[in-house]
Amino acid sequence: MDTGTKGETDGLRWAGLPGGLLTMRRTLLVVWSALLAAATALPLGLLAGPAWAAAGAFWLAAGVWGWVLLGRNWRSWRYAERADDLLISRGVLWREQTVVPYGRMQLVEVTSGPVERRFGLASLQLHTAAAATDARIPGLVPAEAERLRDRLAALGEARSAGL
Repeated sequence: MDTGTKGETDGLRWAGLPGGLLTMRRTLLVVWSALLAAATALPLGLLAGPAWAAAGAFWLAAGVWGWVLLGRNWRSWRYAERADDLLISRGVLWREQTVVPYGRMQLVEVTSGPVERRFGLASLQLHTAAAATDARIPGLVPAEAERLRDRLAALGEARSAGL
């Protein structure tokens, strides 16, 4: 599977997520792991003794494991634009593929929280008539998110006009 770049699989042109999403998530992981390790080790070291301060290493080990898992999760995300619908594929253990027909889209929005903006990222949220089929593509470059929003909204209007 080609992720992070565009690739041809099954006749579709799949696009992976940019590396900025992985960088953002790993940065947050390192910050939280270090904070939790310090918040565990300092009180235990002062109150119960230096040997107990080693319990803070649990959070560091969890951070290393999370680092690996975040990379696998990031590589699993991809999306493809077809003539009548948008495909979104994700998941490592449980593979999930969402098909969103253009004619069923009611709202396409681009969001970017403060952390995403800091890393130059935006998320694309697709809303349909059925809540279960709402789909999201996280961590896009804002220009790509806006391009997709405009294209999907135009295709949605064109496809729903015949209903």
